[in-house]
Amino acid sequence: MVLVVGGTGLIGSATVERLRAEGATVVPASRHVSEGIVMDARDDASVHGGVARVLAEHGRLDAVVVAAAPSARTLDPERNSDPAQVRDAFDAKALAFLRVAGAVLPGMRAAGFGRIVGVSGQNAFSTGNITGSVRNAALVIIAKNLADEVAGSGVTVNTVNPGIVTPAPDPQVAIGKSGQSTPFEVADVITFLASPRSSGVSGEAIAVGHRMRGFSGL
Repeated sequence: MVLVVGGTGLIGSATVERLRAEGATVVPASRHVSEGIVMDARDDASVHGGVARVLAEHGRLDAVVVAAAPSARTLDPERNSDPAQVRDAFDAKALAFLRVAGAVLPGMRAAGFGRIVGVSGQNAFSTGNITGSVRNAALVIIAKNLADEVAGSGVTVNTVNPGIVTPAPDPQVAIGKSGQSTPFEVADVITFLASPRSSGVSGEAIAVGHRMRGFSGL
């Protein structure tokens, strides 16, 4: 049983499709859904209510994918260093992930099994956009902290970090840039991390598309 928060977005909807193709029961959640449940990941009560509904209807929750966040293209590039935009973007992405993870972790730890996957972005690895860097890097750091807290419990926490996601990615990768990828290429990595096959992977931030050409991180 998998809950995909942000399951109607570009990456989220591709993830729902991939997971179902693998045979998983999947519930998409979003602020506006025609299928699944309504959940606003910026609101504690909405998150806890949504998780409670999934558990009541399905009796278990094996994995959660958090792909809920406004696209980077919706952010105002003229306000990249505006504290108000940074704050709102941080809340809508990094804290949204933390809210959802916090709501599901107790049940997963009690069950001795769980998969949590967050969608960050390769802005986490670069400068030049304070809004993008902060909201993505914070999500990666939160996920790593949570992974360390639950180490050895049977629960894993990871993030995927795509560059630009588009149905028709450019195969060329410029120096200092990340590679582009399709929504389904991102969904393939998420699907693996949400599966029982990924038991040996936790606390990782995995780039999708070529990772920041010209840079090395150890």
